[in-house]
Amino acid sequence: MIPAIDVTKLPPAAQKILDPSSPPQLRAAAARAVAPGLRPADLLVVVALLSEGTDPAAETARQTLAKLPAPILNGALSADLDPFVLHKLAPAYVDNAGVMERLLAQPRIALETVEDAASRCSELVAELIAVNEQRMLAHPPIIEKLYMNKATRMSTADRIIEIAVRNKLELTGIPAYKEVAIAIGMELIEERQAEPTPYDVLFRETLDEGEKVDFNPAAEDTHVLDDEGDEKVAAKFLPLYAKIAKMTIAQRIRTAMLGSAADRLILMRDGNRLVASAAIRSPLVQEPEVVRVSASRVISEEVLRTISQNKEWVRNYQVKLNLVQNPRCPFPIAARLVSYLRESELKTIAKSKNVTGPIAQAAKQQLNRKAK
Repeated sequence: MIPAIDVTKLPPAAQKILDPSSPPQLRAAAARAVAPGLRPADLLVVVALLSEGTDPAAETARQTLAKLPAPILNGALSADLDPFVLHKLAPAYVDNAGVMERLLAQPRIALETVEDAASRCSELVAELIAVNEQRMLAHPPIIEKLYMNKATRMSTADRIIEIAVRNKLELTGIPAYKEVAIAIGMELIEERQAEPTPYDVLFRETLDEGEKVDFNPAAEDTHVLDDEGDEKVAAKFLPLYAKIAKMTIAQRIRTAMLGSAADRLILMRDGNRLVASAAIRSPLVQEPEVVRVSASRVISEEVLRTISQNKEWVRNYQVKLNLVQNPRCPFPIAARLVSYLRESELKTIAKSKNVTGPIAQAAKQQLNRKAK
């Protein structure tokens, strides 16, 4: 929690401005960073505190924080700023590497401020945050936010996860952390480079490719059935599939969690169980994707089991039907869901040659129970 500022310790001129009974014109001028006699650091405190209010000066102060005149900003950053002020400044300059480098070097910057910046900063700022291993170990959510930030380089994400694994951290803010940790243990982690590595470029290009492809999972799948009934990647997704195929396991896992629906539906079918498991655990997964993948005959049992454990997903009737009819779905899961099916579907399944024998038998038994 960011400690509040004790106004009584501010210079008299600052206290006068912040006094609720002060003239509106005085507060309005200070909200624009105009307050003769105040040092830049004290003026910045005033603007930050005014931005918290509800009067007309508050909105002006918030706008001022985002575009402080260079002399005031530079002068303030040369002082030892209060954690509250730093917490107010960081969001406004989160993509400005020059300013953020100075903010991050402030001795009293709060760990929560760094965490917030890590979740939405630019690539260069993520690099600045990631070099401070001591700070990340003191506050592991910083690692989580950096990893889940698309702007963070892939090589940097690998490096900070390796730090977490080496120090036996449990990162609950990364949905597939168990899978990531296992994958990192199998890979050689590169030293930090000044410029993006080829794998960094590949990761960025893959995310971009996935986002630009015209795809609606409610209307189509990334895979189609060939003449033999086997799944293959649809033609328009082949460029994306080709990029994914060049990735390491750790890179595919992060793409699965941060990428587009097209990325996820390809990666849910990945032959590596760590990758497939990460894809279905992505916080971005939507119900239409679950409907598609639950019907896939090449999907892993782990993915189907994860789907069955999500109460929201299995409320969808089509998901229940797909799981029952999918030969790869573990029998205990499919058998449990049989009782939720309509009579028409039960009759079809009882006669179908595309389901396992035990499931066909379970459907027949359910029909008999309904008939009694």
